[in-house]
Amino acid sequence: MKKPSLWFAAIVVAALSHASQAQILIGQTAGFTGAVASGVKETTDGAKLYIDAINAKGGIGGQKIELISLDDKFDPKLAAENARKLIEEQNVVAMFLTRGTPHTEAMIPLLDKYGVPLIGPSTGAMVLHQPVKKHIFNVRATYQREAEKAVTHLNSIGITRIGIVYVDDSFGADGMAGAKKGLVAAKLTPAVLEKFDRSKPDFAPIATKVYQSNAQAVIMVASAQAVVDGMKAFRAAGSTAQIVTLSNNASGGFVKSLGDNARGVIVTQVFPYERSIAFSLVKEAQELAKAKGQNELSPAMLEGFAAAKVLVEGLRRAGTKPSREKIQAALEGIRKLDIGGLEVSYSPEDHTGLDFADLSIIGTDGKFKR
Repeated sequence: MKKPSLWFAAIVVAALSHASQAQILIGQTAGFTGAVASGVKETTDGAKLYIDAINAKGGIGGQKIELISLDDKFDPKLAAENARKLIEEQNVVAMFLTRGTPHTEAMIPLLDKYGVPLIGPSTGAMVLHQPVKKHIFNVRATYQREAEKAVTHLNSIGITRIGIVYVDDSFGADGMAGAKKGLVAAKLTPAVLEKFDRSKPDFAPIATKVYQSNAQAVIMVASAQAVVDGMKAFRAAGSTAQIVTLSNNASGGFVKSLGDNARGVIVTQVFPYERSIAFSLVKEAQELAKAKGQNELSPAMLEGFAAAKVLVEGLRRAGTKPSREKIQAALEGIRKLDIGGLEVSYSPEDHTGLDFADLSIIGTDGKFKR
């Protein structure tokens, strides 16, 4: 009797082992702690709304999607190491929703070496769009598009003295380039143009220059905490300039961190208004959020949700037992995918994603208004 029992136990163990392997492993590295933690949490929460809904229906071909998320503390070197662990040790079939421009750049050699697609990096850096990076599939619009939109808006309401303050890295340079394009189109020059060290920002001397320039508005290309600290320094120096920042800071956590300075801050957006049910993307996300007891969406959550829809479509098209190679081919075959009022298309020569840019302003109630 003992032998059959042992035989049965072996069958159960084998079955459980097979079940554990029947997961589609997706890797993510992002700053879950540190300067961008609030935004990272919200984008990931938004992605999980859709991933969890798909898993509740049986997943993809009977396989559940498992998102393995590692904290890189917003450090590019740690982001690259996390990506190595996920790709080499965890054997993920794709990377997803990474955060940060230099952070994502740091993992490109690994993506290329192992043929791993990365879907929906939470960065709008032009360097990830042009020239085309073979294994990176962008979903959101570019920072340059956002920054140009911001300048166009400011100029349309009579603001001509526009300053630019940006972090001294590839993200900052990219956003600054977009803002300068907008200024050139408007036949304007920057009222002030200053960069700061990402690891050790010192806004006091910059604040003095902002005040002396009499800038009516300042576009800040920086992470959430840097914008908070910079704005405090500007106000302390006497500047009343309108503060504008990019969609990397479009999160509820960013609004809270601004405190009393939040009202009137303009934040560019790369997805529809998160309370506009005219877009089925928004309506679907709202319904899934409410089912989980979450009463409100943030722009950051909507970004994660949209990226998850693209990820899931790629997995579906990859067929049974999706591999890195199959997912890559499936994504490059997507043409005019409707993710809820917005279309995403890819090809081997174009991994651009969406081209949607808008603006919102933080109201007295601490919510984004459009």
